[in-house]
Amino acid sequence: MKVIIVVPCYNEEAVLRETTERLLDMLRTDAPVASARILYVDDGSRDGTWPLIGQLAALHPEVAGLKLAHNAGHQNALWAGLEWAALRADAVVSIDADLQDDVGVIPEMLRRCAAGCDIVYGVRRSRATDTAFKRWSAQLFYKLMRALGADVVYNHADFRLMSRRAVCALMDFPERNLFLRGMVRLLGFRQSEVYYDRHERFAGESKYPLRKMLGFALDGITSFSVRPLRWIMLLGLAFMLVALGVIVYALAAYAAGKALPGWTSILVSLWFIGGSVLTALGVIGEYVGKVYSEVKRRPRYVVEQVIGGDSASGASDRARG
Repeated sequence: MKVIIVVPCYNEEAVLRETTERLLDMLRTDAPVASARILYVDDGSRDGTWPLIGQLAALHPEVAGLKLAHNAGHQNALWAGLEWAALRADAVVSIDADLQDDVGVIPEMLRRCAAGCDIVYGVRRSRATDTAFKRWSAQLFYKLMRALGADVVYNHADFRLMSRRAVCALMDFPERNLFLRGMVRLLGFRQSEVYYDRHERFAGESKYPLRKMLGFALDGITSFSVRPLRWIMLLGLAFMLVALGVIVYALAAYAAGKALPGWTSILVSLWFIGGSVLTALGVIGEYVGKVYSEVKRRPRYVVEQVIGGDSASGASDRARG
């Protein structure tokens, strides 16, 4: 079995040497494979990540590197690595560079793949290493995704193994707004899960601040569910019912000769309804924006350079879609 481990990198100079050592040690001692390679995908890093990948590739024949011409985002960088590996490996493992995911469960993933599983998810046993806010927000995200009808694996991010046919099937998905942990579930095939304890980040800092986390959650929701649009329609119907009630009340008060409530109630109603309308327009606009970015069909990423491995036959510096 030929295996490629895809590792997206963005400003990971501080941790990359240790990541390489741990992955190589695991591959050389525990992995039940004929050959293995580590593919680092540099997502437009601004530190010394790419020169370091070059050094590691020169030291270790198992290491290869793919440099994107600009920062395309984690999901696009991961897609670039998967696309590069699709025709070069029997199985592809994706893992982040920060060593929070346990590389020690990769051999078990490979054994399950050899037993017939096309997709093996790495799932966290708990979120004990997270802050209280991150733990709460993550749980809210998964519950919201399921409430919206999206099929996602609880406590699973992008640490997974995929067989060649699963990766090739994923490459047939045309959308540009990527939410891979939901897209992979749509593939079907035989799937399995391995559980592990997540570690503290070895070095550096998180590349997913609150702003990016919210954007990623929004991409997931709008890519896999239209229920927010339906909720807007229901909210509009509810407002119509409230308006009918207010009309009946106003007519009854007029007939009885009673004065209607004053400015306070009017202002509260205007602010509430105005805010609701703007929120509805924002949700609709988000979906329209997704459609706009999809129909332009711009490439997900552009490859600038490939080093290591069979880069001479597989390198491409053109835009990829």
